[in-house]
Amino acid sequence: MTITAEDIRPKVDEICGRYPSEEASLIEVLHDISEEFRWLPGDALKRASENLEIPIARVYAVATFYKGFSLTPRGEKVVKVCKGTACHVRGADRCIEEFERLLEIEMGETTEDMKYTIEIVNCVGACAAAPVIVVNDKYYKNSSAHTVHDILDNPELSAERAAPKSGGDT
Repeated sequence: MTITAEDIRPKVDEICGRYPSEEASLIEVLHDISEEFRWLPGDALKRASENLEIPIARVYAVATFYKGFSLTPRGEKVVKVCKGTACHVRGADRCIEEFERLLEIEMGETTEDMKYTIEIVNCVGACAAAPVIVVNDKYYKNSSAHTVHDILDNPELSAERAAPKSGGDT
């Protein structure tokens, strides 16, 4: 699915219309654009710059400063594997390897069907439950390479995926 400037313009105009036309609105506008498209398309940033009367350089500076924003397309489900110290020591690397194997992509990439993006995060603040995997807003605690199948098979994530269940906690 290719998004065109014509698709973007009315949606960004509507989003910007919810906020005062000032720089103080920028982060909220970028957040809403990110929610709408799952990333920040260049045409959307340009349109937000025009609507909020903010230089495009400032819009890009804010968009690239915050890790929560992405300038590249992301999947419907963003899988974040915590690599904080506790998660690393308790097997986060094995979880990462299993996600990469099952999804046939590398960390930081998105599947061709735009269903999944996998990312590493430094800490999710749940060290006692390490390793922790977050898929969109759902936390999977005490994860392992074996539970990666269960995470991907979760019907809330994908009704189409049919990898065999291998037990374990989610």
